[in-house]
Amino acid sequence: MTARPSLVKRPKIEASSDDQLPPGQHLTRRWPVFHHGAIPPFDPRTWELQVVGLVARPLRLTWPEVSALPRVSVRGEMHCVTRWSTVANDWEGIAARQIVDLAGVEPSARFVLLHADGGYTANLPLAAFVADDVLLALRHGGTDLSLEHGAPLRAVVPARYAWKSVKWLRAIEFLADDQSGFWERYGYHPDGDPWREQRFADESAPPPPALPQLPPNSDSVRE
Repeated sequence: MTARPSLVKRPKIEASSDDQLPPGQHLTRRWPVFHHGAIPPFDPRTWELQVVGLVARPLRLTWPEVSALPRVSVRGEMHCVTRWSTVANDWEGIAARQIVDLAGVEPSARFVLLHADGGYTANLPLAAFVADDVLLALRHGGTDLSLEHGAPLRAVVPARYAWKSVKWLRAIEFLADDQSGFWERYGYHPDGDPWREQRFADESAPPPPALPQLPPNSDSVRE
């Protein structure tokens, strides 16, 4: 895995709060940033969000259309599989279930595959995607998302490890059968529940090795 040293500082650990976190996690006062490759550019004139798959109404939403959708606010934790956590994150964005309603997701859909710029993907059960605290975020901490944290739009799934909270979101695909996302294909757990410490599909195996090549602009360490 690679990181951009100019953007990354060692997280400050708050050990006294570890007992309130999922097993194996440590609280950080910073929000670490890791990337493989360049951050994708954002042009509001050409950007769009697609909603495809098992839906009655496939969507191609422009940036003005996404920006005009009703917004909700959520406070949630973020837990990275690399063992750092942040808490009391204030997010603002579009409720995931609103996208489900707009597209008319079919009863046969049971899973969701989130697609980012550069080919990165992450999978979720539909039931997890429509949870009350899941949203497509445009703002964090009262300010617009920065590009390095996924602007203009990222998924936020507090009940899963952060690699499921896809940055630079460009498409949402509804599926009847589960389809492994990028990191799941390299041995990460298909569900990724931090409270169950579901880091790897085979917990008896060592962590997958660092990858020499990743899709351009993908998030190399899951947040």
